[in-house]
Parts: sequence; structure tokens; C-alpha cells
Amino acid sequence: MAIMDQYLGDTAMPLVLHDAQFLTAAVRPASYPPLGPPEVAFAGRSNVGKSSLINTLLRRKKLVRVSARPGCTQQINFFALNGDACRLVDLPGYGFAKVPLSVKAGWRGMIESYLTGRPTLRGVVVILDIRREPSQEDLMLLEWLKSLGQTVVLALTKADKLSRNQAASRLAKLRPVLQTFDEQPVLFSALSGQGREEMWARFQELVEPPAPSAEPPAMPEEQDGRG
Repeated sequence: MAIMDQYLGDTAMPLVLHDAQFLTAAVRPASYPPLGPPEVAFAGRSNVGKSSLINTLLRRKKLVRVSARPGCTQQINFFALNGDACRLVDLPGYGFAKVPLSVKAGWRGMIESYLTGRPTLRGVVVILDIRREPSQEDLMLLEWLKSLGQTVVLALTKADKLSRNQAASRLAKLRPVLQTFDEQPVLFSALSGQGREEMWARFQELVEPPAPSAEPPAMPEEQDGRG
């Protein structure tokens, strides 16, 4: 049985969140927790609302620290859900202009090492601010994940900053650019909780084991022709 199936079982069941705990932080693969349950990574530009989204998704107010200084997170944070049945992985925010180039280079190497070298990674939630156009760095990340064959879920945060009509208009404008990566981006608001259930459902789709393939019917036995 595969490692991940040992944790979630062979049959997909609704994933109900019972607990979420900080597991460890790491800057290099040697410090990652041992391979085990399926993992879903969360990535986004600094100040895009990633920490608030994770706290809302996990129904924890302060599990992930929301910093007033964008660009502070300089490590990969691992969180164990439901007694480590699955994991949420918080990647460092990128794109903050005031961070030194040497730090930016370190972040890139850190993120690349995780995304390309973690066999239990099931997908990446890429977080964008619905009010902003995707940056060059956002699109580079999305294209790179696509080239890796990695599943992407798009979360468009800060939907509460717009009216319903404005949000619909922004989504319609962004869809031609984003649909190649995710045909159904999730509109999300940490303030109102909008999109929380939809995002949790998408998370569950990523971590649940794939449905077993149907076995082909057995070949009929040959008849020897004798009566």
C-alpha cells in the first residue's frame, strides 16, 4: 500500500477537521518532517492574505501568524491536520520589493527544492488578490507548476473589498488568464468566510486517495470443443 493511502485509507471519506497543529519549520530538505501523509502547499505573494486564508480555512485565529511586515516568513512551515492524517504546508511569500536580493534568491531555492522534491505533495494552492492583476512572478510560478504537472487550485482573496458585481466583473476579466491553470478559482474572504467551504472541499479532493481503477473483466476460458 502506498504511504499516503496508509493515512487516509483506500476509500475516500469526507474530511472533517478535528485539529490542526504546528509540526515544524524548515529551510532545507534535511529538516523536513519524515515522508508520510499527503501534503498541500499554499503559495502567494507577500501581503496577499495567505496567513489569513489558512487561519480561516483551519478555523484557527492565530495558528499562522499574520505579520504587519510583509516578507517576514523565511521558512517552510508544516502543519499536521487530524493527528497528522494530512498536512498543510505554508511556503514563504514572494515578491516583496524591500527584501534583499540575497534573501529572495534563498526563498526561490527553498520553494523549488520543496515543490520538486516532495513525493507526498498532492497540489498547490496559489493565492492571488482579486483586486490586482497577476504579477509576472505569479504567472511564472503558475507556468512552472503546470510544467511540473502539479495540480493547482487558485484562491482569489480579499473578495470582501469588492461588491458582488465588482467581484464577478474581476473574475470574468481574470478568467482568460487563469483558466489554463484552474477553471474554477475560489473567491475567498477571510473577513466574511466566503469561499471557506469551497476551498475546504478542494483541499479534500487533493488529499483523498485516488479512486481505485476498475479491473478489466477476466478473459473467458477457452472451450476444448468436446461435448
